[in-house]
Amino acid sequence: MNEISTIIIDDERLARVNLRKLLEPFTHIIIVGEAGSCKEAIQSINLNQPELIFLDIQLMGETGFDLLDKINSGIQVIFVTAYDEYAIRAFEMNALDYLLKPVNPERLKKTIERISIPSTKNRFSNRKFNYNDAVYVNLNSNTSKFLRIRSIIYIKPVGNHTKLMTNEKINCVVLKTLKQWEDELPEENFIRIHRSTIVNIEYIIRIEKYSTACHRVYLKNVTEPFEISRRFLTQLKGNYKI
Repeated sequence: MNEISTIIIDDERLARVNLRKLLEPFTHIIIVGEAGSCKEAIQSINLNQPELIFLDIQLMGETGFDLLDKINSGIQVIFVTAYDEYAIRAFEMNALDYLLKPVNPERLKKTIERISIPSTKNRFSNRKFNYNDAVYVNLNSNTSKFLRIRSIIYIKPVGNHTKLMTNEKINCVVLKTLKQWEDELPEENFIRIHRSTIVNIEYIIRIEKYSTACHRVYLKNVTEPFEISRRFLTQLKGNYKI
C-alpha cells in the first residue's frame, strides 16, 4: 500500500497526541509533521510537502479555512473538530471528510479507507481535455447529455462530487473532484480562483476589490460574484492579463 505523508494541525497538543495514537494502526499514514497554528502549519507544509492534512478549524485566533487559502490546493484535507456547524462549509472547501471530536476509531477507519486506494489521486491525471472537447454527464436519473468543455462557466465542489454550471444554465453534478478537473482542463482556459472554485477565463467580466485584501470575480450569466483567494489573484492577473 502506498505511503501517504501526513501533517496533523491542531492547537491542542493533547488532541494531536490522541490523533497520532488513533492513526498508529494505519502504517501507510506517515506523519511527517505537526502544527499548532496557521503559521506553524504553513512552515511545516512548505518543508514536508504532505499529501494529506488533518486540520482543526479553530487555530489560535485563526481558522483552518484561513489556512486552506494559503496552501497547495492539491493537498487532501480531513477536518477534525469539535464544531459540527462548520460541516457544510468544510465540504464546500473540497474536504475529503469531516470528523467530530472525540474521533470514533471506526469512523476514522472508514475515512482512511477512502484515501487508501492507490488509483484515487491519479485516476484521471493522464487525460487532458481540449477546449472544444465534450464531456458526457448525467443531468438526472433519466437524462444524459454531452456538454462542451467551452460551455462550462464554473465548477464547485459538492462533497466528493462537483457541480458544473454552463452558459446554457445547465446545472449538473459529476463524480469527479475539483482537483481532478484542475488536472484535466486546459490551463490556458480555466483557472482555480479559490480552493473551492474553478472558472472559465472566457466568462470573466471583471475583478473587483471589495476590501483591503479581498477581491471578487464577476462572471457572465452568473448572478453572484465569487471570492478570489489572495494566492490565486496574482496568477490570475499575471497569466491571463486580466
